[in-house]
Amino acid sequence: MAQAAAMAGNPRGTNKDVLVVAPAWVGDMVMAQSLIAELKRRSPGDAVDLLAPPYTAALGARMPGVRNTIPVGTQHGRFDLGARLRVGGALRPAAYGLAIVLPASLKSAIAPFAARIARRRGYVGEWRYGLLNEARRLDKKKLKRTVDRFVALAADVGEPLPAITPPALAHDPDQARTVALKLGLEDKRPVIALCPGAEFGPAKQWPAAHFAALAARLARAGFATWIFGSPKELPIGEAIAGLAAAHDKTVRVVNLAGRTTLIEAIDLLSQVAGVVTNDSGLMHIAAALKRPLVALYGSSTPAMTPPLGEAVRIIERALPCRPCFKRTCPLGHLDCLSLIPAAEVAEAIVTLVAAAAPA
Repeated sequence: MAQAAAMAGNPRGTNKDVLVVAPAWVGDMVMAQSLIAELKRRSPGDAVDLLAPPYTAALGARMPGVRNTIPVGTQHGRFDLGARLRVGGALRPAAYGLAIVLPASLKSAIAPFAARIARRRGYVGEWRYGLLNEARRLDKKKLKRTVDRFVALAADVGEPLPAITPPALAHDPDQARTVALKLGLEDKRPVIALCPGAEFGPAKQWPAAHFAALAARLARAGFATWIFGSPKELPIGEAIAGLAAAHDKTVRVVNLAGRTTLIEAIDLLSQVAGVVTNDSGLMHIAAALKRPLVALYGSSTPAMTPPLGEAVRIIERALPCRPCFKRTCPLGHLDCLSLIPAAEVAEAIVTLVAAAAPA
């Protein structure tokens, strides 16, 4: 834990630096940047560090306002008490004045407690009263959006919700060009990124056949299409590419799912003309990069996790069965997404990209 040792130097009780225990979901991690922006607005001279799971830790380097990101070497979903206690012990020399614990789990509050951080703040959950000494009850009616719930933790009890600064992510155009060269991405046409995955489950995924029909329409309109996603989305990407070619043999969809790191995806996404995505982590990344964005919602709702971008179109269907917040459609038909036609999505993204183009 060399990073923790490097942060030492302030006597306990005088340090106002903040440790934010970050979420395990990419989308939530991106929204946590709004909390960091509020913390820096209130106390520009105080440092903010992140304690993050391995999968989301990489994002810390691209989040304005973050000094250091400290990875937690634990596997997703595992309690790993010993590892969390060791992390907390290694953090003691930093003598943080405040820890803000964003996940609602018991395990996420262990390291700040073991680090003996004087003030440990978060929402009540999983019997962690002893681990948090500034536990707050979450009013879900008052704080409907996830980003509101995060930012509210920067404020004192009883204080109105601060104005929300939309999340921002830094990107590297030079690195984007390097990655594009490495992957052989030489198409001169404007690119629309397709993000067909959703880690939560298939009830948030627009059908592959619809993405394929969209790719074919975009090709006819003069756009190239690149598919982004994790290795888990590789089969979906291959299916979309194959189905798009079946629509039109001249259509070539580039499947980048599993071929980039998360940071490489950020840099490449920063250069595309527009993005079409499910409600996913990549949706929030694209919004934070200020890309023209069409977001498709199925089992979830934008009332809770909207993309906080500048040029956003949300497409959803008002059905009595949604939002159900299920991982798979409990009725077996996925009408909430299947009833969204490719033609509507194509028109929406082309319109957004045209409006964003320089005059």
